[in-house]
Amino acid sequence: MVHSVYAHMPITVFEEMSGLASRLGAVNLGQGFPDGPGPLALRQKAADAVLNGYNQYPPMVGLPELRQAVADHYRRTQGLDFDGASEVTITSGATEALAAAFLALVKPGDEVVVFQPVYDAYLPLIRRAGGVPKLVTLQPPHWRFDRTMLEAVFSDRTRLVVLNNPINPAGVVLPREDLDLLAEFCITYDAVAICDEVWEQVVFDGAVHTPLIALPGMRARTVKIGSAGKMFGLTGWKVGFLCASPALTHGLSRAHQFLTFTTPPNLQTAVAFGLNEPGDWFTTMHRALQDSRDRLSAGLIRAGFSVLPSQGTYFLNVDLMASGIVEGDRDFALRAVKDAGIAAIPVSALYEVDPVTHILRLCFSKADSTLDLGIERLARARDLSRAAAQI
Repeated sequence: MVHSVYAHMPITVFEEMSGLASRLGAVNLGQGFPDGPGPLALRQKAADAVLNGYNQYPPMVGLPELRQAVADHYRRTQGLDFDGASEVTITSGATEALAAAFLALVKPGDEVVVFQPVYDAYLPLIRRAGGVPKLVTLQPPHWRFDRTMLEAVFSDRTRLVVLNNPINPAGVVLPREDLDLLAEFCITYDAVAICDEVWEQVVFDGAVHTPLIALPGMRARTVKIGSAGKMFGLTGWKVGFLCASPALTHGLSRAHQFLTFTTPPNLQTAVAFGLNEPGDWFTTMHRALQDSRDRLSAGLIRAGFSVLPSQGTYFLNVDLMASGIVEGDRDFALRAVKDAGIAAIPVSALYEVDPVTHILRLCFSKADSTLDLGIERLARARDLSRAAAQI
């Protein structure tokens, strides 16, 4: 009765770990959401808009002022030249944008290149649209791809490639040479790139996010996806952006209209305000997150953990094997949440085949006290794991 893609699908690892954290009263460094409430000015704008503004259906493709604000934001921050009226569609979050892109662009039998570890929505959506995922496996600590890896998956049947950059869960901002290589393959094989760039504003240490759509030959063959929730630390708002050439946007918007059709107008109004008048948010936000990243990293290192670098996103990774933990990441994560009161994400859950099983993802967009307690409890989980291994 149920479609084969979904018939035996478990809940996501994020829902599993957050559910355990909630039931057990554990510190949740698993699911990626900030402790803070987000910019006050945007929240006030949203509240005012719902009380005193328009609350009926907004235009299907999004409020004109928000579409123009998105275009203006990308022009200022990334030098892109989107036309707000014909190249920007507002969606109910980036996941809906991804769904619209897959439904609009994937035809039955199309091969779609995907990099793993992977955001877990990609593969079921691609398969539901009739696509055939071709996986490139990234490995820690650098999480890079090369020509040989791409040659193994691109073929005459390749129609799309899905790129998440900055990469979640790796915390990597891809360098220009990697992007140039991927663009070369897209052009050679006439493939469209769907670029999940929701972490584009959350980068550290002077790292620069380069959108694939800005590279030579990629403007007409790239779909760029952004997220106001990630930009402003308002993950529950679910306001996303689909940006592409008019020819692609026509199909993308038609798929979007039969998914969510539209997005709450008060949230669109508030996001437009935030993009047009961000104040110092895009400076103070990533500085505060960088401080939190450094606090968690330093605390974990003092506690004896091996920590991988994080150039962006809300996440850093612990190498369990290098930390002297022989338990696999999933078993360790379950022990940590159930016995030590700390929730994390086993990165193996984000691979479909040949998983890396010794990496644990932790979210650092939390209060200092939460991070400190998380460090203490993760050390407790390590001690329990080591003790169990000796029995």
